[in-house]
Formats: sequence, C-alpha cells, structure tokens
Amino acid sequence: MSDGKSFLVDVSRCTGCRGCQVACKQWNQLPGTKTYQTGSYQNPPDFNEFTYKLVRFSEGRRENGKPYWNFFSDMCRHCVTPPCQAGMVENEIVQDEETGAIIFTKDTFKSDYETSRSACPFDVPRQHPDTKVMSKCTMCIDRVKDGKLPACVLSCPTNAIEFGDRDEILAKVEERVQTLKKRFPKVQALNADSVRVIFIVTDEPDKYHEFAEG
Repeated sequence: MSDGKSFLVDVSRCTGCRGCQVACKQWNQLPGTKTYQTGSYQNPPDFNEFTYKLVRFSEGRRENGKPYWNFFSDMCRHCVTPPCQAGMVENEIVQDEETGAIIFTKDTFKSDYETSRSACPFDVPRQHPDTKVMSKCTMCIDRVKDGKLPACVLSCPTNAIEFGDRDEILAKVEERVQTLKKRFPKVQALNADSVRVIFIVTDEPDKYHEFAEG
C-alpha cells in the first residue's frame, strides 16, 4: 500500500461552528436523530449509527479566572493498522489500498460489534440497532476517488481541517506545531505515527475529549 492520505485537524482554528458535522450528514445522506438537552451545546451527545462526525464541546472550564471552551471535531482516525478489524469474521472491514481509509462494508452485521468497538482506542464504531450494520466515517472515499476533498474539509470556513497525501500532511503537522509553540507551550500532535487523522491540540488531550489521544 502507498503512504495514502491523511487529515490535519488544528483545534486552535476550530470555532465550533459544526459546519463539518452538517456537511458529513448532507454528503452521506444521513438522517437526523432525536436528541435531548443535556446542558451542553454539543449535539448529539455522542456518535451514533447516523452521526459519523461530531464536534465535541468542552465547556465550563475556567483558568486564571477566564472561561475556556475547547472544540474537538471528532471522527474515525483511520488507523494505519486498524484494531477494529479484530471483530470481523471474514473481510467485512476493509482498508483501501490507495488511500488507507478504513471502510465498514454492509456486511459488518456479521462482525462482532463489541469486539470491534472495544478494540478501537478512540471509541468510534457504532451499530444500527435493527440491521446490526456497523458505521463510522468513510473518509468520503467516493469523493476522494473522484479527486474531491472530503465534505468536512471542504466545508470548514477556518481551514481547521486539511487533507492530502500523508507525507505532505505530516510535514504540515510538524510545521504547524512549531508555529503554535510560540503561543501554546503545551501544543502537540496526537498519534501522528499511527493514525491518518492527526489532531493538533494546544492543551492536555483529556481537556478536549476522554478518547482524544486513544
């Protein structure tokens, strides 16, 4: 397999607008799901069988008397070596050779869902309660194969999400981290060697999401 593709997600540029979340729904023709007010602006509260992209809100935190919100545009990390395949029975979880994208096929109803979900260090896979088919981000593989950007990348108004050849993205990650160090001494790139969706965070990872770092 070639080095494939990768994403750079720079949380310092994210405004929490959820444009990426909406674009994912629109492109994949995913229906809305009934949710309830939980006291947070984050909606829905977590991934589900019809939500592949979710902007997580970490609210109510104060440092030095100032309020802080952290936004985390969460999605499948498309691991270089996908642990979720531990739950498959045959070949229903596929790694695309050209891009490296991890694809859950319609045959994932055969898979051991609990094994796949528990094996994922980022708690991403979800299952339809009726069909038992598993779902998650597809890397917009249909768009990428057609030479287009993933929907979430195209929709981001602040360029917080970038996409491209893996070697180019890794170089951008390194450059961006060095630039951000001038303002954010805690900045780091998460799991850059093992995943294709590389988050750059400016604070401790658990201040964004329990499973941010995996």
